[in-house]
Amino acid sequence: MLLAVDVGNTNISIGLYNDADLVAAWRVGTDPTRTEDEYAALLNSLVSRPLLSLDDVSGFCMSSVVPAAVRPMRLFVEKHLSVTKSVILGPDTDLGIAVRYQPPADVGPDRLANAVAAHAKYGGPAIVVDFGTATTFDAIAQNGDYLGGAIAPGTEISLQALFSHAARLQSVEFYPPEKAVGTSTASSLRSGVLFGTASQVDGMCARFAAEIGGKPRIIATGGLADVVAPLCKSIGIVDQMLTLDGLRIIFGRVEG
Repeated sequence: MLLAVDVGNTNISIGLYNDADLVAAWRVGTDPTRTEDEYAALLNSLVSRPLLSLDDVSGFCMSSVVPAAVRPMRLFVEKHLSVTKSVILGPDTDLGIAVRYQPPADVGPDRLANAVAAHAKYGGPAIVVDFGTATTFDAIAQNGDYLGGAIAPGTEISLQALFSHAARLQSVEFYPPEKAVGTSTASSLRSGVLFGTASQVDGMCARFAAEIGGKPRIIATGGLADVVAPLCKSIGIVDQMLTLDGLRIIFGRVEG
């Protein structure tokens, strides 16, 4: 089995694959201080179920935007897994696509995994909107090349900044508002955040589509995708496994 791990600034996504089939998936909080042995304890507790064991893991693939997490995760693999092939996405990884970004190493590996998966699963051209700590937009060409993208503050980061500067505003639960014109502070916040994000997404995707040409498929992923995507006119697909699937596909493309 393949263990695929995507370390984000807020959460770590973990998937177990049997060939192309996703057997199980989890999401845990990111902790840059976690040691290799703590990763072992965590993963063993997650995988502890009938017919699943870390002893069955023969391959490992990882992307990380948290540099401090790379070394302990690598040590976890070396100490606690018996893998025949291990891939940690970096500037020299053979993705099977061209990266038209300068310098290519500046693109987050999770965004490249998204691009690979989007093209492999849905074809091109495509636009990926990832609702993570940041909201990222990525453009994929007809032939699968990564063209570039845009980065905006994530919804939760924006809210935290707002609450820290506005004493009378308090956190609200995320669910779609009934209308744009809020009649209370809570409904006004939901409208501004969710409808505002949806409008941002639709506007950015329209600009991307005009620049890359064709009729790109627009795919959403990330924590708030299930909440925001239904409010967007542009998004046609929600795929929460996009990044992990990208890691699986890249793992299969890397020799050795």
